[in-house]
Amino acid sequence: MNKLHQWPVLPIVAGLASGLLTGCGSQTGGSSDTGSSIVMGMSDDVLATDPASGYDPGSWLLFDNVFQSLLSFPKGGTEPQPEVAKECSFTDSRAQVYRCTLKTGLEFSNGDPLTSKDVKFSFDRMLKIDDAAGPAIMFPMLDKVETPDEKTVVFRLNTSDATFPSKLASGAGSIVDHTQYDANGLREDGEAVGSGPYKLDSYGDDEAVFSVNDHYKGTAEVKNSGVTLRFFHGDQSALKTALLDNKVDIAYRGLTATDIADIENSGDSDGVEVVEGSSAEVQHLVFNMDDPVAGQLGVRKAIAHLLDRDALIRDVYKDTATPLYSIIPAGIAGHTTSFFDTYGSRPSKAEARAALEAAGITGKVKLTLWSTPSRYGPATDRELKAIAEQLDASGLFDADVKSVAYDQYEKDIAKGKYGVYVKGWVPDYPDADNFTAPFFGKGNVLSNNYTNNTITDTLIPRTAAQSDRGATDADYGKLQDIVADQLPVLPVWQAKQYAVTRENVYGLEYCLDASTVFRFWELSKG
Repeated sequence: MNKLHQWPVLPIVAGLASGLLTGCGSQTGGSSDTGSSIVMGMSDDVLATDPASGYDPGSWLLFDNVFQSLLSFPKGGTEPQPEVAKECSFTDSRAQVYRCTLKTGLEFSNGDPLTSKDVKFSFDRMLKIDDAAGPAIMFPMLDKVETPDEKTVVFRLNTSDATFPSKLASGAGSIVDHTQYDANGLREDGEAVGSGPYKLDSYGDDEAVFSVNDHYKGTAEVKNSGVTLRFFHGDQSALKTALLDNKVDIAYRGLTATDIADIENSGDSDGVEVVEGSSAEVQHLVFNMDDPVAGQLGVRKAIAHLLDRDALIRDVYKDTATPLYSIIPAGIAGHTTSFFDTYGSRPSKAEARAALEAAGITGKVKLTLWSTPSRYGPATDRELKAIAEQLDASGLFDADVKSVAYDQYEKDIAKGKYGVYVKGWVPDYPDADNFTAPFFGKGNVLSNNYTNNTITDTLIPRTAAQSDRGATDADYGKLQDIVADQLPVLPVWQAKQYAVTRENVYGLEYCLDASTVFRFWELSKG
């Protein structure tokens, strides 16, 4: 997603189960008189303002700035620190009881006090509503939430989960005012009441307007007087034009790789510059294991041997991504290169033919690759067409591409209509668990009919229970080897993160890291 200084991913710090002490930074929010306002454009939409529903990058961008969680990710870091909480820790050796003590004097943007009752309400509500487009899927381990007093919250888990603090620190941990939200249904008025650094002043089809929340008490130090977020609904050219015409200060998530390369090559002549940050966003080809064609291991292996990631990165993505040979991306503990080790980095027609012949397949394999135009990046259709051309050039496939609007795309995948389709993933939290359990655990989000008992019954539960995250490397390595061998998915690329900004805008480097938190409060304008 998004200039030309690289900000490396910091390694994950072991010991999520240990106590978390008071975080650094200001404990009183920024003033509305601080700095200038910022206008940011992006091609993504914000699909929800209610944290019980949104589970997309645009919505989480809103949640991260309007709401607080018990914990938060510091800029450049991947270990949660206290935010609403004064301290949190597991109180048992099995990582199944997690206790947090809240800070004093916390308030929502409307002046209502924030207490343990609001925390419990937020989680109980999210799980009860269980919205199909919401984050409840992240908390199957949460048995109940207890509030011994107004400053204490105790989470009791039905299974061990050492990554629970990271889940609390994500957008899924957003805390809402219990007096302002229905316990049984989603808020549909486009408004939001949180305790984060910003208030949502208005939300419409084309823009959302945020002002500084004077009631905020937390770790963020606000450097501007507000942010206006303009939506370009997938129109990359309009977003680029708005930036070059000085109608937006920042273009985020939506400029094409060609646009970014053109801006870089133009130097300072347009008064804009490209900021590059680290990212753990990934993209995979997914195979429906019940499909009569893609369900054959020989076909999947042949595709793996023919995929030329380097050509895709060079020709389609203009070096704004990197080839991915792992389920767990580089920069995240547990990363290996299982797919590189198994299939190599260079296409091999001979290996592909051998895989097909071993499966008894001698004629051309007729195959459709299914795409959706913008949900997983503006170049997705071009990428899938390039992959089809790579397969066809081998003489072993007769492949075509069909692109479907995202709503229909998801419905068709759920019904098992596609054999091969593309899926992108922006992590909820920067831990290997978030790149494995959602894809290969029970009830996985890919809808590709893949199960492996070793993964679901042994590796995922064992890694989830390990509080020393560095000690999970061997198990994650084994998991990735199994996936590379059975090929329910084929990793394609890992994104670099980009934003393009006017030259008088500062702080973007603190918004583009592996935590996926875009921190409005770090932005300033000279």
